[in-house]
Amino acid sequence: MVVQRARVPDTDGLWRLTMEHSPVGMALLSPDGRFLTANIALCDMLGHGCDELQRLTFQAITHADDRASDARLHARMMAGEIDSFRTTKRYVRADGTLLLGDVSVALVRDEAGSPLHVIAQIVDLTERQAFVERLDAAEAEVASEQAWTGAILDTVPLGLVLLATDGAFAAYNRVHQKFLDLAYPQGHAGRAGQDGFLYDAEQTRRLDRDELPSVRAAAGEEFDDQLLWVGEDPLARRAVAVSARTVRDRSGVFTGAVLAYHDVTDLLRARKVKDEFVASVSHELRTPLTAALAYLELLDYSSGLPDDVHQHVGAARRNMLRLSHLVADLLYAARATSGSPLVDPYRVDLATVVSEAVEAARVDADGRGVSIEADLDAPVVAVVDGLRLRQALDNLLANAVTYARRDGVVRVGLVGGEHDVEITVTDDGEGLDETELAQMFTQFFRGSNAREGQVPGTGLGLSIVRRIVEAHGGEVTATSAPGQGTSVRVVLPR
Repeated sequence: MVVQRARVPDTDGLWRLTMEHSPVGMALLSPDGRFLTANIALCDMLGHGCDELQRLTFQAITHADDRASDARLHARMMAGEIDSFRTTKRYVRADGTLLLGDVSVALVRDEAGSPLHVIAQIVDLTERQAFVERLDAAEAEVASEQAWTGAILDTVPLGLVLLATDGAFAAYNRVHQKFLDLAYPQGHAGRAGQDGFLYDAEQTRRLDRDELPSVRAAAGEEFDDQLLWVGEDPLARRAVAVSARTVRDRSGVFTGAVLAYHDVTDLLRARKVKDEFVASVSHELRTPLTAALAYLELLDYSSGLPDDVHQHVGAARRNMLRLSHLVADLLYAARATSGSPLVDPYRVDLATVVSEAVEAARVDADGRGVSIEADLDAPVVAVVDGLRLRQALDNLLANAVTYARRDGVVRVGLVGGEHDVEITVTDDGEGLDETELAQMFTQFFRGSNAREGQVPGTGLGLSIVRRIVEAHGGEVTATSAPGQGTSVRVVLPR
């Protein structure tokens, strides 16, 4: 019987095979640090061929600043203090670039304890270190951006809030903290929807949860200048105008919102003082103006006065009428901002109202050589505020006469339909371009022809026309073009 013995593997062959195919850089060195052999991975790391490495030492390829620490560890290992060591050090590649390596070194001794050779493994950490450095740089940049952003947030005079999708306050600045202290004296939870001392624009009631700007913004709504009052004490409350904008990612998904709180308390109080002053002065002017106009009208229609006196009286009357219209506009503007009802409708013949307005406008029109043509054949009865509508017509006619051509014509039309009434006032003046036409009924707007011609006025007249017409549930529009005059169309429900 033949007994077969297991074949002992060729350990040297296995070691060489493992070394050659390892993704880790491996080398066999003499005790004094000379390369005996190195695998392909290490040659590729260092950029040297195996033959080149065998002519070098471990110290030769080590960065100069790391040689001393490497030599100390090697000396301790040779002295028997340690059998191996692991360290991180830099190597110089063949092209002069640096390689950062995680190095594991072990000493192999013979049976007598004498050093035979050194085994070294090197893991390339260069890319990992570059990634760490890039990450550190990115973190430093983010920290810097956060510092700048924080400084900007605390510098702007607006209260700013960054809102997350769940309604949580991601960030807010010091100005907004003051608003929070007023609205939530017991503390704020840092989330949209908390009940606090927030009131509507008229300060008559506290806002419901769904009306809160933070809740609306968290729901993805965008808005501008929502006016509200903040604070429990009416004397210490602040008025804020709030605007919100959504934040979305590249795919358009809602990721949060930004709210801006602008303190407008001083502006509102200044407006209130202004309106009270204007109303007071206007009321004081109204009585003497009415009396003066009455006497001037009597003089103008008196016989026996010389022609030059009639001319002077007519000029005085025209200017007094203009002043009377201005006072009426100021009074109406004050009333419009006070919250009082703007119109008091009753049954009236609009043909009579328009006719009276035309006759009153003829005083100024005659002085400018402008004729007024009115098509007012039949009565047109409607339920409107005759006094306010007369004010609107006075403003439209005064505007048309002012900007009509010298010796030009202003045409007035009145048409009664089954459900509505249409009034038109058309002049043959210079007209307006599209940009100015869009702003024509804006408060305090004055066109370029008014500014260049230094035409007196406040810019209130046409905005008051719009207010009066809209208060009736009607609509006012205008058509115009440079050199083709302007036509204003008023449509009122009958």
